[in-house]
Amino acid sequence: MTAEEDIKSIEDEIRRTPYNKATSHHIGRLKAKLARLRDERQKRAAAKVTGKGYAVKKSGHATAVMVGFPSVGKSTLLNSLTGTSAEVAAYDFTTLEVIPGTLIYKGAQIQVLDVPGLIQGAASGRGRGKEVISVMRNADIIMIIVDVFQPQQQFEVLVKELHDAGIRINSKPPEAIIHKTGRGGIIVNSTVPLEFDEKAIRAVLSEYKIHNADVLIREHITLDDLIDVVLGNRNYIPALTVINKIDLADADTRRACLRHFPDAVPISAAAGMNMDALKNRMYSELRFIRIYMKPQGAPPDKENPLVMRTSSTVADVCSTIHRDFVAKFRYARIWGQSVKYGGQRVGLSHVLADGDMVSVVVRK
Repeated sequence: MTAEEDIKSIEDEIRRTPYNKATSHHIGRLKAKLARLRDERQKRAAAKVTGKGYAVKKSGHATAVMVGFPSVGKSTLLNSLTGTSAEVAAYDFTTLEVIPGTLIYKGAQIQVLDVPGLIQGAASGRGRGKEVISVMRNADIIMIIVDVFQPQQQFEVLVKELHDAGIRINSKPPEAIIHKTGRGGIIVNSTVPLEFDEKAIRAVLSEYKIHNADVLIREHITLDDLIDVVLGNRNYIPALTVINKIDLADADTRRACLRHFPDAVPISAAAGMNMDALKNRMYSELRFIRIYMKPQGAPPDKENPLVMRTSSTVADVCSTIHRDFVAKFRYARIWGQSVKYGGQRVGLSHVLADGDMVSVVVRK
């Protein structure tokens, strides 16, 4: 039996097996084996890749990667968002390389990458799937571009390919820790009730030859989440769904799309429809904040804010200003929502909020 046949056989058995606590350990073992086989398949596909691949240097405040089927309109959208002259034609695979552009919006510089169209089977190496997915792993946000006439079908295929490639969209890493030990077997501690028993946990771990470990689970997780924790090579990236070519569809088709995808942004890249709404959603999903620097004894610079990401610290601001500011740092004073009172003195680890004014004091 080939690897592909083995994978399909396991997928079929998982579908046939009803899930309950009595079968959770069996399904856990099957899912763990399936994840291992897919991982091995990806490694084999990566080893077969010839040529230089795609080397893209990140720039700006964040990187957005557009993913979609061939001819869904990604190149047209890149041109509309950034003014980049990407080749556009009415046939598949016009884009054969990664084409970068820069969107400047509310002071933020967002690097937007147009990658070759993703097709079914990309995660296992079809087309330029491996190279495309390697670029997406480094994205700050993934823009899933679908056609207004086939949104659900395209979306499901794209999300499955991303999932099979180890990319988890719009989710965070599970709050679970697996610490391997030299002896003592599998010891499980959980702060929440679990939907599977310890037998299922042992079944998953045994598939990866883990027979001694301390397992700590701090939130409700699935068996798939547990397998992701064991593998430890998953990428958790926010995603934004964009429905393109709405100018070509009638009102009923557009309404049906938005019923299926209420959080999506409907646009027409060719006609320039809803571009401002899309830019605003990108900015919002990337969770930017603006920080205003205040020189000592002078008013803050309101014209040239520093654009940072949510959860940025004073240390991040210092690193952005000059590499020596962290080494010579004494303290900072903050005015804004992140402090209890204006001018509060803080250290490098202080987390900033949108609109904060910051005055940094360094050693001479």
